[in-house]
Amino acid sequence: MRVVASGEVIKGMSALAQESRLEVFRLLVAVGPAGIAAGEIARQLHTPANTLSAQLLILSNARLVTARRDGRSIIYAANFDTMRDLLIFLVQDCCDGHPEICGPLAARPRQSSNTIPVKSSSARGLPRQRRH
Repeated sequence: MRVVASGEVIKGMSALAQESRLEVFRLLVAVGPAGIAAGEIARQLHTPANTLSAQLLILSNARLVTARRDGRSIIYAANFDTMRDLLIFLVQDCCDGHPEICGPLAARPRQSSNTIPVKSSSARGLPRQRRH
């Protein structure tokens, strides 16, 4: 396990502490390691290209996303190693030496009432969620 500096955690949490960036990151996590083209992210989230570019830059600077060129497209994917490091950092000292309390979090089923809405459905079959 990699030792994560608190500055990296703060940068990652700050990057995710804005609704549209969180939506982008959640979409990338849902799509998986294959990633998705920037244009498709913009279409699915109804986000202008220049706004999305700024959001992806902030997420990239926090090492939460990776980018690779595929022909004329840039494919973005969640950086699952950084995400895992961030989650481990947050729960590593969980519950006064009783990590089993935090263990079930990964196995917990999604609860639609607590999910953060995504603006549109994905071409890859992600469910469309309504804004509250």
